[in-house]
Amino acid sequence: MLHTNLLEAARAISDEVVALRRAIHAEPELGLHTPRTRDKVRAALADLPLTWREGPSTTGLVATLAGGAGPGRHVLLRGDMDALPMPEETGLPFASQVEGAMHACGHDAHTAMLAGAARVLAARQAELKGTVSFMFQPGEEGHHGARFMLEDGLIDPLPDAAFALHVMPNAKHGLVAGRAGPLMAAADQFEIVVKGAGGHASMPHQTQDPVPVACQIVLAIQTLVTRQFNAHDPVVVTVARIEGGTAHNVIADFASLRGTMRTLSRRHRTQLHAALRQLSSGIAAAHGLVADVTITEGFPVTICDASAVAFGERVTGSLFGEGAWQTLDAPIMGAEDFSYVLEKVPGAMFFLGVAEDGADWSACCGIHSTRMMVDEAVLPRGTALLAGLAEGFLATGF
Repeated sequence: MLHTNLLEAARAISDEVVALRRAIHAEPELGLHTPRTRDKVRAALADLPLTWREGPSTTGLVATLAGGAGPGRHVLLRGDMDALPMPEETGLPFASQVEGAMHACGHDAHTAMLAGAARVLAARQAELKGTVSFMFQPGEEGHHGARFMLEDGLIDPLPDAAFALHVMPNAKHGLVAGRAGPLMAAADQFEIVVKGAGGHASMPHQTQDPVPVACQIVLAIQTLVTRQFNAHDPVVVTVARIEGGTAHNVIADFASLRGTMRTLSRRHRTQLHAALRQLSSGIAAAHGLVADVTITEGFPVTICDASAVAFGERVTGSLFGEGAWQTLDAPIMGAEDFSYVLEKVPGAMFFLGVAEDGADWSACCGIHSTRMMVDEAVLPRGTALLAGLAEGFLATGF
């Protein structure tokens, strides 16, 4: 199914992949518009026989490689490009030069490995039957970049399959992991504002105090999760911020709660939205107050096609040998906007362990840490895996 020297081909260009990763890491960009990162990608691949598409909503890019062996299947590989609004504390010589921004989720590595896969596959263009698209996507960190690129028509016509990798700094060096079905959760934000009538703290009977009502809502949410939702279809609700009041002797006019809701099915996602509104309004009304609930929808559930995951396991074994693959026992309750692509196209996302070889990977800093590190020795494996997924799918499908 695969050329036996894909990993060797990836290792041969590892210096280029590492150099691109470090250049992107040093100049992180946020959100939907990452022009410096886009330009680095274009420059790194300028000599390849790719056609490029860009859209109005983002600085995202889709590069397409047409196989020289004629028409056939169409596969998409995706890498995200944006960073996080946080400081860097790694001490690396190529650490972020942009104050308050850091590649703490590995998107610099994702982009560099995808560019490497484009180079490896371009060298095999004459042997490929079909088309490979390389999706360089900004705005993954909560900005819905994949959705915007889809709406801009950059992935039209839709491919027959789609794959993505995500590095895991606290996972075994070089390990590839995945699972069929839900891989990552839908993530929605909520804000609950309990409206009361403030006054002097010595005379609470002359006020409508929103703070104890807000506290009751916090506790009731946990009962809501455990009593209205099947534990085998997980729901996680976290109240992460409570705000109310201005002084120790003043009863506030309002109290607000902000948090996140994580679900692994459309059914529970819809049910949770309705239940949170009912619970908040009902508790507030029981005390003569009003609760306004605002829900901001985030990414949908990331669902991996079972055939695509089985295919990914075979490719991993072919490239790296026995023991390189791990089937995850359970989903991860984080969220990922590659889910927008997987809603429309069968495919899968896989995790790649990038802890230093021999390290106690469980003790390594995880993603979104100011001290997150990537062992760059793993990058050729990611490059080869992306290239292998594309080459294998064009040759045989799932």
